[in-house]
Formats: sequence, C-alpha cells, structure tokens
Amino acid sequence: MAVRRRFVPDFDPAFGDRPLADALHDIVIGRWQGVRDLLHATGDDWPLRTHRIRLLAHAAAGSSAAEIWRAAEPDRPDAAVLGAATEVVRAFQRVIATGRGGADRARLDAAVRACLTAADAHPADPMPWVSLLTVARLYEDGVPRRDLRGWWDELRRRDPYNVEGHVQLLRYHSARWHGTHGRMYDFARDAAGASPPGSPLPVLVQIARAEEYRYVADAAQGRIVRGFDQHWKHELAIREIRRTWERWVLWRTDGPVAPQEIGELNYLTHAACLAGLRQEAGGLFTLLGARAAYLPWAYTGDAAEQFTRWRAQVGATS
Repeated sequence: MAVRRRFVPDFDPAFGDRPLADALHDIVIGRWQGVRDLLHATGDDWPLRTHRIRLLAHAAAGSSAAEIWRAAEPDRPDAAVLGAATEVVRAFQRVIATGRGGADRARLDAAVRACLTAADAHPADPMPWVSLLTVARLYEDGVPRRDLRGWWDELRRRDPYNVEGHVQLLRYHSARWHGTHGRMYDFARDAAGASPPGSPLPVLVQIARAEEYRYVADAAQGRIVRGFDQHWKHELAIREIRRTWERWVLWRTDGPVAPQEIGELNYLTHAACLAGLRQEAGGLFTLLGARAAYLPWAYTGDAAEQFTRWRAQVGATS
C-alpha cells in the first residue's frame, strides 16, 4: 500500500526560479559572474528583472559581491543597478538592527545618490526608481512630496504596472510609515481600478489589509480590539477578494505561475482563507502547489503551520 507523503510547504526564496537560485548561490560563494549573466539574459522583462534584482540585493547585502562586480566592470549598468538596490537593503537592515530612530541621514542620502546614478547608467530600467520608492520610507519625516511624485512618475514612465514599485509606495502611505490606513487603501484601490485585466495589481488591496492587520495587532499587544475579529471577513473585504480573483486570476493565461507572482498570490490566498472563501482559496492553492511565502502568513501565526492547515481545510490536493 502506498504511503501518503506528509505535505511540506516550499519556502524557496527564489520561488522556483532556478536560474535565480543558481545566481544566489554564486553570491554566497563570492562569485558575481553568474549574476551578470543572469541579468543579461533577463533583458527587459521588467517584472522578472525587478523580482530578480530585489532578491539578489538581499543576498548581496551580506557580502561584497556587488562591490567586487562594480569594481571589475565599472561601466556595466546592471552592476550599478544591483549595487544601488543592495545599498537600500543595507539601509533597512541597519534600521532593523538599531530601531526607527537609527536611520543615518547621510547613509540614506548616499543610497539615494546610488539609485540616481544607476538610473543614469540604465535609463530604461524601472528598478532604480523602485529602489528610491523603497528607501523613501526610511527618512524620518518622509521625503518631499515633489521628490516622491517625481520618482513615482519616472517609474510609471518605464513600467506603469510595476508591482514591486506599487507595493513600496503603498507601504510608504501606510500608518506604519508616513500615512494612514485611509491613504493606503485609497492608493491600493485606485491602482487596482486602473490596472489592466490579468495584472496582479488588484492584490494591492489584500496587501493593504494585511498591513493594517499587522499595524493594529502590533499596537494592541495581545489586547482585544473591538470588531477586529471581522477584519478579514466583513462584506467589503470579501467583495474585494472576489474582485481581485475576477480581475487577476480569471484573466491569467494558462500555465505555471511565474516566480515573480508567487509572493502576491500568497497574499490573495491568505486573505481568501481568513475570509472563509473556500472555493477561491482552493483554486489559489492549486495554482501555488507547495510554493509558499512567509509573508503574510507570518502576520497571523506560524507561516508553515498556517499554509499547511488552510490548504488541508479547503481540500487542496495538488
């Protein structure tokens, strides 16, 4: 009799992108040539390129790979773009280590200059502008509205539906950083409404809901918040999950989910589970297979336990 294998979610940081996984390994062992070849092969597939550079930068932040590459090939635009993204990740790591008050203005300014230099080196690339929208959060009082709008406009000129750039500006407008829940939701809903069918951008509303949950839960510190038990499953939350399903998932082309969509698909799956939408959640787990992301599952408990439990509860078997 065949033994049924216990399901184990796959938290692969590359989300199944094998060429990216190889390049991440190269960084670990101190090589940069594989990174250069990967980004050259990625070309101007902006969603994939943004996904890859973001994860490469997180790996490079703990090594000198980006600096060694830049020194070896100072005129290569990809090296400048990765170097700038890496400096932004390091800036966040310093703030995490020292607290919000530990942001060094001079280092933040240096990261901004690196991003602008990268933008000059690779004028068509949206990634330096994504990096600028990311580092903007770390300024104690935010950045001047004119600068933020300028960076946002430059991103949209290059890649108007860039998901990562939208996520970064959403977080900038959140109550955790430089805005309010209302501003965050307004931004998410406006962007979702303006996105073309098949774009992942409608999931910004579910990302906003996860951000609000995290903020309120952190502030409550275990105390009961009146009405908070309905956060995921009130009428508007359910209606917006179904709208994202209809605007994004039902318009997807057949075939495997691209690695750059796995993170956002986890947000929609998480929201559908907590809203009690079993049919939608089951379909989303089928798309994901075992490919899990720690966020947003970690906002509501142990990520692996929740992914596994909810998957079983909705009857997913893929």
